[in-house]
Amino acid sequence: MGGGGGGGGGASQRAFGHVFLLVEENHGFSSVVGNADMPYLNSLAAQYGLATQYFANTHPSIGNYFMLTTGQIVTNNDSFTGVVSDDNVVREFNNAGISWKSYAESLPRAGYTGGNMGNYLRRHNPFSFFSDVLNYPSQAANLVPFSQFAGDLAAGKLPAFTYIVPNNQNDAHNGTLAQADQWLQQNIEPLLDSPLFQKDGLLILTWDEAEDSDTSHGGGRVATLIISPKAKAGLQSQTFYQHQSALRLILSSLGVTNFPGASVSAPTMDEFFN
Repeated sequence: MGGGGGGGGGASQRAFGHVFLLVEENHGFSSVVGNADMPYLNSLAAQYGLATQYFANTHPSIGNYFMLTTGQIVTNNDSFTGVVSDDNVVREFNNAGISWKSYAESLPRAGYTGGNMGNYLRRHNPFSFFSDVLNYPSQAANLVPFSQFAGDLAAGKLPAFTYIVPNNQNDAHNGTLAQADQWLQQNIEPLLDSPLFQKDGLLILTWDEAEDSDTSHGGGRVATLIISPKAKAGLQSQTFYQHQSALRLILSSLGVTNFPGASVSAPTMDEFFN
């Protein structure tokens, strides 16, 4: 399935057995860090790594989701319905034999690749646009409702890479920051406490973009947390990062040495780990 992008090829030894990406919506760094409405997120920021100079790439949302998964903005049209055939994480995972799933809250059913429905917004689920998913039913089957997550965690059946998509009420898009924080505590705390995560887990928790009024470096300054038993406790990084660095971290953490788009030259985030 597909070819590779830039920078080497194949896979090397994995630093982590299970890598997770969770993206929240539309709030800048200063709206989140230190906000009393988000005690759980701020407890994680204090305990683990926090990138204090991390900037989204563009406005509106969709281009940031594609940067996190293809190393390119691809489009700034939030109503985009095209097929993305550029190199992407699914292609690299499949080339390297790495399992993956996208767990999207309010997704109507497993394998659903259609448009917005209820509180599910397709543009927050970039995996649903990739030719590597759309053209292969076995890959589309990896798009599942978030309601399956707790059971897969309990059964030890989570894939090597997991993308977590709260719905638009729980990712701070339409709902409040307090609501988003409560969702995180309810759903992410059990993950972080699990033997699976404590053994070899990494969670990258970021925000797609800051408020529209913040256009610094394209999409504004956002809070990005690097959460892992292997992360340096309480590190507050001053290094400049954007979403392509998170993409590089996802792939390199799973032993992939082929980096799509801008991730091939993006600064690594190795400083966060012991």
